[in-house]
Amino acid sequence: MTTRGHRVIMLADMQSFYAAVEKAAHPEYAQRPVLVAGDPARRSGVILAACPLAKAHGVKTAERLGEALKKCPEAVVIKPRMQTYIDISLTISDILQSFTDLVEPYSIDEQFLDITHSMHLFGNADTIAQQIQTKIMLNTGIYARIGISENKVLAKLACDNFAKKNDSGIFHLFKHSLPNTLWLLPVENMFGIGGRMKRHMQRMGIFTIGQLAQTPLKKLTDKWGVNGQVLWQIANGIDDSPVSPQTFEGQKAIGHQMTLPRDYHTLEDIHVILLELSEEVCRRARHKQVIGQTISVGLRGANFDIPSGFYRQMTLSHPTNFASELYDAACKLFEKHWDGLPVRALSVGLSQLSSQDEYQLDLFRDDKKERALSDVMDAIKEKYGTAAIVRAASLTAAGQAKDRSKKIGGHYS
Repeated sequence: MTTRGHRVIMLADMQSFYAAVEKAAHPEYAQRPVLVAGDPARRSGVILAACPLAKAHGVKTAERLGEALKKCPEAVVIKPRMQTYIDISLTISDILQSFTDLVEPYSIDEQFLDITHSMHLFGNADTIAQQIQTKIMLNTGIYARIGISENKVLAKLACDNFAKKNDSGIFHLFKHSLPNTLWLLPVENMFGIGGRMKRHMQRMGIFTIGQLAQTPLKKLTDKWGVNGQVLWQIANGIDDSPVSPQTFEGQKAIGHQMTLPRDYHTLEDIHVILLELSEEVCRRARHKQVIGQTISVGLRGANFDIPSGFYRQMTLSHPTNFASELYDAACKLFEKHWDGLPVRALSVGLSQLSSQDEYQLDLFRDDKKERALSDVMDAIKEKYGTAAIVRAASLTAAGQAKDRSKKIGGHYS
């Protein structure tokens, strides 16, 4: 039996995934820069993926399409096809599972593998990594980069910082080699550290991952609490978590976020979106047969140059998965914290989940009628689609339910 200390973990990452899918589907674009973005016709939205040829022009993921086209005017811009990307991601999962049953999705284009007990069947780590790359390329036309280490954290750091820049697309990173590899890199190269955290680190005299790793743990926890400890552990390559195919089965919260097609200024219009979000969250909660007692509301302002917004939560007197109850609470929470400025994105969440079959009875609440109505609406949506039956408010100019029903993850399927 191989001990945990001798695990061999991989992170397989698909290069420029959405763009790679489109280039594989359009061989005529093989030598052209390709961008996947929200609305090519209106030259609006943000860049979801850019192929290496586009990135060579300085195009970055998440920047506005207009800015990207200034850098690379010859780029081919393609509207995202989310269902296709999901299908191909599942195909890649099947390929990875042919090497080990311990495969854990990290995102749509990244997956962890534990190959500790597969090497006697398929060869050493390099051999397996090369076989994975070949099999994915032959089946999907997508190039995979692979980080290899003894745990998930180091496998991801190996992939993000070294495999993506390697000719082979494969890199081994182990704890004993950190002083001469990972620790030499700027602190912002470590996942979990964005622009704001980078500035905080630099004010503390921390400029490299190595300096972060060697900072006294107490100094970090005094400043950032648990998050400080997490960052210190990542920098030191400490991670005992298993590669678990069941990672997403024990869901702790259900939420839904919507980026709006325009700025919303009035409370009346915002209420429509909060209602639609509450409907979707509760529909998913009922599908999973859970109820929740803590609700959350998030807002992002319309000024992209000066980020604004809030995220607040409150605990209800009883758990629920009824949209009317979630909506009432979401409105109160929103109105309490909204500064009146234009809104561009909203989210509603339900957490502190428990089984809907086990809850405290309330002598003053009879929810049989509400549950029956919800069950009928769920059945109609399940059979005919989420837009088959909607609230009247969703038929107003503010409503987005009809349009969102055609999308996956906010993008047309």
